[in-house]
Amino acid sequence: MSEHPKIYIAGHQGMVGSAIFAALRRQGQTNILVRTHAELDLSNQAAVHAFFASDKPDQVYLAAARVGGIQADTAFPAEFIYQNLMIAANVIHEAWRARVSRLLFLASSCIYPRRARQPMREEALLTGTLASTTEPYAIAKIAGIKLCESYNRQYDCDYRILIPTNLYGPGDNYHPEYSHVVPALIGRFHAAKVGKAPVVTVWGTGSPRREFLHVSDLASASVHVMNLDKATYDAHAQAVQGRINVGYGEDITIRELAEAVAETVAYQGAIEFDLSRPDGTPRKLMDSSRIAALGWRPTVCLKDGLATAYRDFVDRVSSRA
Repeated sequence: MSEHPKIYIAGHQGMVGSAIFAALRRQGQTNILVRTHAELDLSNQAAVHAFFASDKPDQVYLAAARVGGIQADTAFPAEFIYQNLMIAANVIHEAWRARVSRLLFLASSCIYPRRARQPMREEALLTGTLASTTEPYAIAKIAGIKLCESYNRQYDCDYRILIPTNLYGPGDNYHPEYSHVVPALIGRFHAAKVGKAPVVTVWGTGSPRREFLHVSDLASASVHVMNLDKATYDAHAQAVQGRINVGYGEDITIRELAEAVAETVAYQGAIEFDLSRPDGTPRKLMDSSRIAALGWRPTVCLKDGLATAYRDFVDRVSSRA
């Protein structure tokens, strides 16, 4: 494979895609293709076909997705399943038609059953009922996984699959209702600090356990996996049809996370929990032994990662002022 392949990052403006772009640049890659949503609608099959036919990338990082927290999943289930199904189907199929040599599909830990044995191994896929709050999104991501598996099996493609745990970091979506838990808490605690609110309310009981991975760690894992030769990757991933978990290796309760965010933001007030709000899956911890065996480890601890995320949030608030 060429030392400087033409690499297309689908979703380069999102949190994950922008981190992958930065990681590739640090590695010395300069032949990187990007398109904004206005330039290329990935849910439009004809547009995606035309792009791949004309630009002919050698590698694809499929980081584009419609994402959000529990409230967004609940409010927009049709958009979540349709857009993510179409993105996966169009990009994966057109990559095959254009003879892309290697593709990475980024899935999500919500593909695993709600009551999956912890820590979750790659073999747990399709062994139980999904969490109802994220089921449409999870179904679309499972479809993307099965597309990769099927194209690998029928056409001997080299399409690789990473399943990351809960992500956070610069470039996140900080919408007060529709974001994931880390950016939602950062926004809430910052507003409370600025407004001198005596109490911050956190959704749910605070008891669910979650594992959090900084987006720069996922980016480094993505590039690491894509740079592996096929024989090495297959030796570790073939038994699970090319799927590899990517996690931090430790989980914490939502209560502990809220306390960590409060400390990062320097909020001095009290924390209470709104029991009327849904908790979601009780525990999500990944078994990341396969990617560890491939030579990758995370490097960003939660304290340092929250600091980078908060700086990003403050920068965005300042830029809007």
